[in-house]
Amino acid sequence: TDREGENGQVKPYESGDVDDKGYVDGLTAELAVQKLREAKKLNKPFFMGVGFFKPHLPFNAPKKYWDLYERDQLPTSPVPDLPLNVSLASLQKMGEFNRYKLGDEKATLEYPLSEAYARKLIQAYYAAISYVDAQIGKVLDELERQGLAENTIVVVWGDHGWHLGDHRVWGKHTLFEVALRSPLMIRIPGVSPKRISKDWVVSTVDLYPSLLEWCGLSADHLELDGQSLAPLITTNSVVNRENMAFSFFNNGISMRTSRYRLNRYFRDEEPVVELFDHLEDPHENRNVAQERPEIVDLLMPSWEKGDTGLYKPK
Repeated sequence: TDREGENGQVKPYESGDVDDKGYVDGLTAELAVQKLREAKKLNKPFFMGVGFFKPHLPFNAPKKYWDLYERDQLPTSPVPDLPLNVSLASLQKMGEFNRYKLGDEKATLEYPLSEAYARKLIQAYYAAISYVDAQIGKVLDELERQGLAENTIVVVWGDHGWHLGDHRVWGKHTLFEVALRSPLMIRIPGVSPKRISKDWVVSTVDLYPSLLEWCGLSADHLELDGQSLAPLITTNSVVNRENMAFSFFNNGISMRTSRYRLNRYFRDEEPVVELFDHLEDPHENRNVAQERPEIVDLLMPSWEKGDTGLYKPK
């Protein structure tokens, strides 16, 4: 009952005076620790997928994680208003967020939430992240205790980002950067930690070919959309890499390059093409597609590679 139940008569946040096992991710961490001990006894290669829940709604976490943050010191969204030259159809109506009926305020595109409530929600979100971070730490600690860390690849990744009031949205379900950019951290035995340059775009479809390469398995017989991250992680450069990532949602296809995001929607509401220049507008606050048609024309052939036929014009 961590997420659904009570006929929606709950808040989208909670600070429980409980230990880590008072919420479901603490129980998941305990189970993962148990399974690692079992894997050690098997003495053979293993794969483990551990699915942590937070920071999905509701933003529930033990009180001690809330106490890590001073609410009035937390930054609110740098883009709290609607983006320019963008249809409301590109945003969303916060159905998921407003499903929690005891929230302090209802989210709407008509006006932003109050600053006080926004800060409370941001504190709750941060608390949920710190909570799940601690659970990941428990699993990694057990990997060390069992002597498995030096022979185990660890990938920590998420499936999406989240609007924390950005463009008046509280939720995911858009093709904006803040909803599409997701965490991706990889630890490989024998490889020093480093950050892939921001000049390179990577995608979650790159994980599979990467794992194959790191495990010494051939991918020659497979047709894969992803590209191994191994060269980027070891040398931070690679020849002939397609430097783009695709996302699909809301009757639209989005392509991210190192500088631009190009969105094309299959809908009636105009504009159906959006172009955001991350060099000048990192928060995607202004659609410049009409101002820069030459850039749209330059990028559209690459965007068409991501058009798998999932969406069809009406």
